[in-house]
Order: sequence, then structure tokens, then C-alpha cells
Amino acid sequence: MSADFKIQPPACLEAILAETASLGFSMGSNALTGSLLRALAATKPGGRLLELGTGTGLSAAWLLEGMDLDARLTSVDNDGRVQEVAKRYFGRDQRCTFVAADGGDFLQQWRGGPFDLMFADAWPGKYSHLRAALDILATGGLYVVDDLLPQPNWPPGHQANVDLLLEALAARQDLLLTKLDWSTGSLIAAKRSIHE
Repeated sequence: MSADFKIQPPACLEAILAETASLGFSMGSNALTGSLLRALAATKPGGRLLELGTGTGLSAAWLLEGMDLDARLTSVDNDGRVQEVAKRYFGRDQRCTFVAADGGDFLQQWRGGPFDLMFADAWPGKYSHLRAALDILATGGLYVVDDLLPQPNWPPGHQANVDLLLEALAARQDLLLTKLDWSTGSLIAAKRSIHE
């Protein structure tokens, strides 16, 4: 790839990054992951998207930029302090609904129909409640996770959680997986129908 290739970020990203830094929040996704999310969101016109782990809205900025006017994003976080930043930037966007809740509770209680794209960037839906997350992913839907390569903010022993996640995903016959060893380490899983 050309060395002069530049990723054009969403217009509000720099301001969100500044607020993220002022809060000391270090769990946001980077621009490479964001550009992937933006491209994947664009493949779901009129789609229903779910983000588990709003954080300060860094990933939401990329997702919303890729979405068309008929697509809808539900973004869930249990930390109102950081989610409030995202609400300030995107709270008036009619395509986006913020939910202040535990991600595991949200997944277990959701009755609103399947999602076409899910970005699991929190413990629930990734390292816990995985089955509940994949149960509400539509056939043809995409399940996306990042931070699968060692990160400075990982707690001791976290590699075992990543290994268990990858094993659980690989064991499912209804998922086609692509692991990307770039950026922080991403995985895209496409859900398919299983014919007996």
C-alpha cells in the first residue's frame, strides 16, 4: 500500500479524542479499526447496527459516517460519564439511540429483532454473553471485535480470555471467520444459515 495513503477521519473525531484524553479514558478504538467499521457500516443500507461499549463515541463517529440515512445504531454502555461525551456529539442524530445499561443485561433482555452489524467492544458480547449476542445477529449479519492482539491496557492473564473467545467463535458452524492481524487485531464473523 502506498505510504502516502491517509485515512480521512470523521470531522468531529479530533474533538472527541481531546475529550477522551481529558477523561483519562484509554479503551477507545483507533483510526484503523474506525475506518474498517465505517466501510462495514456502508455495506448495510437501512441496516440495524449495535455497538456494545459506547465509550466516548469514537467508534460511533466512524459507524455513523458509514451508515446511510435509513440505518439505525443502538449504542450501549454502563458508564454514563464517558457515554455522555458521545451523547453531546451524536445525541441529536436521529439514526442513533444511546442506552445506559449493562451490556449483558441488554443482550439478555433485547426483544427488538436482529442486528445486521454488531461491534462488540465491551466485555459483554465478547468475553461474556457471547451466545446472547450471536443469537440476535441476523443471518448475513457481521460480528466485529478488535483488541485481539496484546495491548498495553490488558490486565494480567487476559490472553486466556482472547483464546477462549476465538475457540468459541471457531466452534460455531453458523459463522465464517476472518481474523485480521493488523492494528490491534480484529475479527469479522459473518453469520450464515446452516442447512441440515
